[in-house]
Amino acid sequence: MKGVMVNLSRCIGCRHCEIACAVAHSQTKNLLTMIRETPVSFPRIFVETGINFLTFPNRCRHCEPAPCMQVCPTHALYREEKTGSVVVNYERCINCIACSIACPFGVIQFKQVHGVSRTVNAKCDNCIERQNKGEIPACVEACKTGALEFGDINELIRTSRKDFTVRIIKSQGAEVEVPKIPEHITAWRNILEKIAHEGPFKL
Repeated sequence: MKGVMVNLSRCIGCRHCEIACAVAHSQTKNLLTMIRETPVSFPRIFVETGINFLTFPNRCRHCEPAPCMQVCPTHALYREEKTGSVVVNYERCINCIACSIACPFGVIQFKQVHGVSRTVNAKCDNCIERQNKGEIPACVEACKTGALEFGDINELIRTSRKDFTVRIIKSQGAEVEVPKIPEHITAWRNILEKIAHEGPFKL
């Protein structure tokens, strides 16, 4: 099964993923013309700011089983077989927000989408249209720091686990090469942390 893995230590809060998501779900698929569309397209991934101004790109996990699917009274939410993504049948959605209440990650929002005259569940669809063309989700493609990665989930987890193991071994004094976070990413996150503690005028 393929999915998106978040590397929290690489996110700098640039919001490129949000912009790319909005463009990918727009009618024209073009940033310049998208802003004049009705309804206006919007992102389905959310870059939220937490402690020390550090950021986290939050999106639908396409759970299995999916709590949102389980509570939907009209079966508007269903699992797309090819990608395993949880998607919405807008015609069935009655805007009851039961799915939003059940979602443990708070990523379901209700908006008006193209072709539908009312507000509906407008969650992340895992860019099924792009995947069917052999492309990766727009948010992952737009991420320049590697905070978002798309691929086989178990392989992404294996790589993350290996990196963690190497860091543990390194901490014990062994001479091993540790995967490094690029210096500009580390510097930016350090600046945010310093601002959080000392204020913007003490840098």
